[in-house]
Amino acid sequence: MSPLSKRYLFAYNSLQALGWAFALSRILSSFVFTKSIHGAYASAGELIWLLEAFQFLEVVHAAIGIVPSGVWTTFIQWEGRIIFLLAVHQIDEVQELPTIFTTLVAWSLAEIIRYPHYALNCIGKCPSWMTYLRYSAFTVLYPIGIPGEMWLAYQALPFIKKKDLLFSGLPFSYYSYHKLHLLCCPYPNLKLYQHMLKQRRSKLGKLHKKEKI
Repeated sequence: MSPLSKRYLFAYNSLQALGWAFALSRILSSFVFTKSIHGAYASAGELIWLLEAFQFLEVVHAAIGIVPSGVWTTFIQWEGRIIFLLAVHQIDEVQELPTIFTTLVAWSLAEIIRYPHYALNCIGKCPSWMTYLRYSAFTVLYPIGIPGEMWLAYQALPFIKKKDLLFSGLPFSYYSYHKLHLLCCPYPNLKLYQHMLKQRRSKLGKLHKKEKI
């Protein structure tokens, strides 16, 4: 990786880490002050939407080869969240459901672990405990976040149909696409989780070998 690429990736990952930390702080502050979990999206939804939109850059990073991630794996993860947010962003009735709170907290926790790990790796200063946390926390956070996304997507279906949400200029409705996505997403999500477990074995195996040397 060139020095310029390292500096760019360090800046990108650092900004994402700060953004997600701020999003989590807003969600938790809302919970503390209102004693309710129903304001999670109102407190941080717009910021999370912006952070997720910029995450498309990670698909580009994989495509041009400045990171070793797979393009398809990266796209599937990004697309799943974006489709979820498109529905939630346009439907007020879904924004205050309890599952929004657990899903957004799980996302935020995962990202404030993932992005600092990436940023510190760019400058070769990532401590072993952070690598362990990066490849262990997802085993709990993914099973919370992904089912939360799917359940909320299911709850959103009648509202999407009622509001007749459309993809401008495309020959199919958002309802049809959302329904198809909901039916298909368990398989890629399972494959993604299996991929992460495989990565965990590989990364932590290398970490243990380094610690023994």
